[in-house]
Amino acid sequence: MAPTSKASPPRLGKALKRGFFGRSVHEVAPDLIGATMLVNGVGGLIVEVEAYHHTEPAAHSYNGPTPRNQIMFGPPGFAYVYRSYGIHWCVNFVCEEEGSASAVLIRALEPTHGIAAMRRRRHLQEVHALCSGPGKLTEALGITIAHNALPLDRPPIALHARTEEVEVVAGIRIGITKAVELPWRYGVKGSKFLSKPFPKEA
Repeated sequence: MAPTSKASPPRLGKALKRGFFGRSVHEVAPDLIGATMLVNGVGGLIVEVEAYHHTEPAAHSYNGPTPRNQIMFGPPGFAYVYRSYGIHWCVNFVCEEEGSASAVLIRALEPTHGIAAMRRRRHLQEVHALCSGPGKLTEALGITIAHNALPLDRPPIALHARTEEVEVVAGIRIGITKAVELPWRYGVKGSKFLSKPFPKEA
């Protein structure tokens, strides 16, 4: 069998515990860039996220709790999974104190672990396209509604802090129609694994 990668997966940083998420969503979101997300050992480096705060209308929690978004109103450090456009799953990390209902949407990963499994699930070989979008990465990692409300620091989910500094860029969120002016999308500058490039800085 041909190897799926020329290099071994990079060294993992320290495990991120639920307390990591008990801060402002605007602190957690950029701090997640460069961290590693694994589900049953499959995943990669987080290269793109978006922050959502309960005070702005693009957040699912803006109009209060519902059966779908209830997990957002609980304590930080849990997964919020929902179906987008009735087609694919999206995974978010709940942040801030209980009741805040703020979360970070994971938009793209750079695959590093379990690439063969990702290729099998996504039915494609191109590594850059495996996790270059919120729906793509959930399919690649096998994330479904069964992962909703699971803790982020216990199996099958594992998160590890970044092991080296990364240059984080910010821009407006994409794929939404409300609060479109807020620059709450964060990513690795120049990454080839983003869902969409960030506008070039002047």
